Amino acid sequence: MPATQSEEVMHIDGFRRTLVTICCMIATLMQALDSTIANVALPYMQGSLSASYDQITWVLTSYVIAAAILTAPVGWLAGRFGRKNLFIACLLGFTITSMACGIATSLSEMVIDRLLQGAFGAALVPLSQSTMLDIYPIEQRGSAMAIWGMGVMVGPILGPTLGGYLTSVYNWRYVFFVNLPFGIVAITGLMLLMPKRSVRTSTRFDWTGFLVLSLGLAALQIMLDRGEQKDWFSSTTIVVSAVLACLGFYLFIVHMMTGRNTFIPRSIFKDRNFNASLITMFSVGMVLLASSALLAPYLENLGGYPVETAGIIMAPRGAGTMLTMLIAGRLANRIDPRALMLFGYILLAISFVMLESWLPSVSETYMIESLVIQGAALGFIFIPLQMVAFLTVSPELRTQGTSLLSLLRNVGSAIGISITEALLTRQTQVVHSTLSGFITPFNRALQTSPAVRGALNPATPKGAATLAQLIGTQAQIIAYIDDYKFMLLSSIPAVMCLFLMRGPKRAAAPLPRDHSMAME
Repeated sequence: MPATQSEEVMHIDGFRRTLVTICCMIATLMQALDSTIANVALPYMQGSLSASYDQITWVLTSYVIAAAILTAPVGWLAGRFGRKNLFIACLLGFTITSMACGIATSLSEMVIDRLLQGAFGAALVPLSQSTMLDIYPIEQRGSAMAIWGMGVMVGPILGPTLGGYLTSVYNWRYVFFVNLPFGIVAITGLMLLMPKRSVRTSTRFDWTGFLVLSLGLAALQIMLDRGEQKDWFSSTTIVVSAVLACLGFYLFIVHMMTGRNTFIPRSIFKDRNFNASLITMFSVGMVLLASSALLAPYLENLGGYPVETAGIIMAPRGAGTMLTMLIAGRLANRIDPRALMLFGYILLAISFVMLESWLPSVSETYMIESLVIQGAALGFIFIPLQMVAFLTVSPELRTQGTSLLSLLRNVGSAIGISITEALLTRQTQVVHSTLSGFITPFNRALQTSPAVRGALNPATPKGAATLAQLIGTQAQIIAYIDDYKFMLLSSIPAVMCLFLMRGPKRAAAPLPRDHSMAME
C-alpha cells in the first residue's frame, strides 16, 4: 500500500531532517528577533529619518500590525499554494524587505518596508512549527519543540541585546542587514531539502472573514499603541478604534460560526486541549514581552546601568529559557506535560515575587537569579504547551492551529505591553501624588533632623528639586511592583486551564462510548 503524503513527510532521513530543522530554526529566529531588535535603535533611526518620537514608534507598530493580521490566513495559504512554496516565498520576501529597511532614507519608506517585512514574516513561525511537527514522530516531538521553541522564546529576549550591540559597534542599519546571510542559508536549504505536500487548488479564500478579522486586529493594535499618548478614551481616535475593534471581532465570530468554508475551520475549536492552549498561549505572550519591556527601562533609568550592562544583566533570562527548554523537551515524553507546565507557573510566581522586592540598590546577583528563574519558568511552560495543544488535533489542521497559537501570542504580547505601560504611568502619577501629600510644614521628619532640614528643605529650590526627584523615584519603584503583581495575577486563568487539558494517555486511548471499563 503506498504511503500517504503525510507519511512521506514523516519518514525523511535523519541528516536531511536535521538540516530542515536548522532552516526552520533560522526562519523562526529571524522573525522573533525582528519583533524587538529595532527597539534600542529607535533614537538613532529617529535622527537619521528626521522623525519625531511619536512618528518613529510606527517603525515598531507597523511590523506588529502586519504580522498580526496576516498570521490568521497562513493555514489557508499553505493549503492552497503548498507549504514549501509559501515558506520559501515568505523567507525570500522577509529577507528582501529587511534589506529595504536597512537602506531606507525616509520615514515613509521605513514604515512601508516594515509593513511588508511583517507581512512576509507572519507565516514564518507557524510554518516552521507545523513543518517540525510533521517531520518528527510523536515520541520525538518534545525534543523537536524544545529546539524550535528556542527561536520563539529566546529571540524576543535577546533582540534588544543584539540590537544594542550592532547599533553601538556598527550602525542601526545593520539591525536589518544581519538577516541577509541567514535568509540566504535558510532559503537554499528549504529549496533543496524540504519535502512537498499536496495542495488544495479547489478551496476558495474567505475574504469576508479575513477582512473583518483584519479590521478588528488593526483597530485593536492602533488603540493599544496610541492609547497612552492620546489619554485613552478621552480621545476620539481611541474611542473609534475600540468600536471598530469590537465590531470587527464580533462580525468575525458570527461569520465563522455561520459561514461556509471559513479560513479558520470551526472543527479546530472542538478540541478541548487546543482551546485551553490558546488561553495559556495568550498568557505566555503577555508575560514574555511585557516583562522584558519593563526590565530594560528599570535597569537603565532607576538602576543607573548603561545600555550594554543592562543587556548583559538581561541575557541570563534567555539562557534560563534555553536550558529548561532542552530539559522540558526530554521530560515531556516521560512526565505528564501538564505537571511540567504547573511547575513552570510555580517558578514564574516565584520570579515575580522576587521582582517585587527589587530596589535600585539590589545586587546584580539577585537580579540575575530572578531573571534566570523567570526564563526557566517560560521554558517549562512553552514546550509542554506545544505538545498538549496538538495532542488530539488532526494533521490537516496543524498549520491552522500553529497560526492561531502565533496569533494569540502576538495579541497577548501587544495587550500585555500596553496594559503594563499604562499601569506603570498611571500608578507613578497616583503614588507621586500620594507621597507629595506628606511634604508639609507639619511633617516632623522634615523638622527634627538637621541634615534632612538642610538638604531636603522644600522652602529652598535645591531642597524642593531633591525632594521631587526622590518622590519620583519612589513612585516609579512602587509602580513597577504593581506591574509585577498584575502579571502574576494575569497568569491565574492560564493555570486554571491546565485542569481542563487531557493528558497524553487519556487522549491516546479514549474511553468507549458507553464509558465501560475495558477488561482483559
